[in-house]
Amino acid sequence: MTKNKNVKSDDRSDNIEKLKATIKNTLENLEAAEEIIPFSSPEEKAKIDAKNERRKESILALSEEIKDEEKE
Repeated sequence: MTKNKNVKSDDRSDNIEKLKATIKNTLENLEAAEEIIPFSSPEEKAKIDAKNERRKESILALSEEIKDEEKE
């Protein structure tokens, strides 16, 4: 059996920093979307609201993942 030289090791040493960066970016996207709501049609507003709810759920999940990483 040959070994695959392209296999990456599971380096999680910077995982918390990456998670925090993802949260920061998601928050920035959420805020930018909120800023355009006043200029949006009712249909676009509904889509933005739905997407922002998913963003908020993602932020909560990422925050929990950070807590888990900090325990390890």
